[in-house]
Amino acid sequence: MRPQSLTRVFAELEAEGLIARETDTVDRRRSVLTLTEPGRRALERDMAERDGWPAEALGALGETEHGVPASAALRERLAGMPSPEG
Repeated sequence: MRPQSLTRVFAELEAEGLIARETDTVDRRRSVLTLTEPGRRALERDMAERDGWPAEALGALGETEHGVPASAALRERLAGMPSPEG
């Protein structure tokens, strides 16, 4: 992302109370960003949703369907191996 885009995103996060911004004590041109407690909770919720859907989707698969991802991974590994002919 461009710095201008990040500045806008950080300003929105700060306005929502999800991050706090402090001026760097060594280089006053820089800002130090930290997650606030509401920001940490929002991040944890987002990560739980992101991580939860694959488990939910896999849980909905039947027994035969569970073997499909494993078969695909095996085919990928075999495709990357050198042939015995050289």
